[in-house]
Amino acid sequence: MKKKKGIIITVCVLALVAAILVPLFLIPRPAVKKIAVIPLTGTITMEGSSSYSGSTITPDLVESYLRRAKEDAAVKAVVLRIESSGGEIASCQEILWQIERFKEAKPVVVCMGGTAASGGYYISSKANKIVALPSTLTGSIGVISAVINIEELLEKLGIKIEIFKGGEYKDMYRGFRELTPEERVIMKEMVDEYYEQFVEVVAEGRGLSKEDVRALATGQAYTGTKAKELGLVDELGDLDKAIDLALELAGLEEAMVEYYRPPRFTLWSLLGLVDAIKMRISGFSAQDILLLEILSHSYRQPLFLYLS
Repeated sequence: MKKKKGIIITVCVLALVAAILVPLFLIPRPAVKKIAVIPLTGTITMEGSSSYSGSTITPDLVESYLRRAKEDAAVKAVVLRIESSGGEIASCQEILWQIERFKEAKPVVVCMGGTAASGGYYISSKANKIVALPSTLTGSIGVISAVINIEELLEKLGIKIEIFKGGEYKDMYRGFRELTPEERVIMKEMVDEYYEQFVEVVAEGRGLSKEDVRALATGQAYTGTKAKELGLVDELGDLDKAIDLALELAGLEEAMVEYYRPPRFTLWSLLGLVDAIKMRISGFSAQDILLLEILSHSYRQPLFLYLS
């Protein structure tokens, strides 16, 4: 009898516990909503292979960040924290297109750091909103290109180079001789074409006329305060301000903020670090390393780069 009574009590207790717990599991829990904060710091380039330039922003890196944010249904908007003085034009254009495609799914807010100029501004220009610090250096809308002439240096070193080419201008970028007047025209036309592309992107992204943008596109860097007056940025503030704008654009009152972390090491950064260490051990100065880096490029392409 006691055993039967104990079984009944146990069943009753289990039934009571089930009656309390089961509804808790059945009640739908609100999904966690997030704002993703993505760091983009350094020179904009196709590959982070430089032995001296430090951290880089590459199209592959940006694509991996944005793909992660897009595939995460909980992420409702992203904030791009940009710290960059620009870099290679093709890389800037590819990153801008990636941001434009992402915007079709989720809002993008740019939060500028100390510098987001030239190519750094280029990739920011079509965000839904741009936030800058009053002291941020931004703008610097323009293009720069240089063909380094090392002819006299080669003569001093006793180095003679014979060039065999098919095509009149095939060696104009090598820097082994002075450019001809015709080649200078070619370079100027190329730079002007890239300049017009920059102007068009800013005009579209900021809702300004091309004429207004050209008036600002002198290569000059502006403070965040001046950039707001000129319509190049939307708000003055810090990361918190950018997150608030992202919440507003996503139609949210609150959300968890998830900070994406940059990769600690890549194959290219490791190789670049090893190369730099080997060169310093061999007696190369920082200037020597920089010169070798410059000379290693076959074609000196025009850049969206702010040179401070």
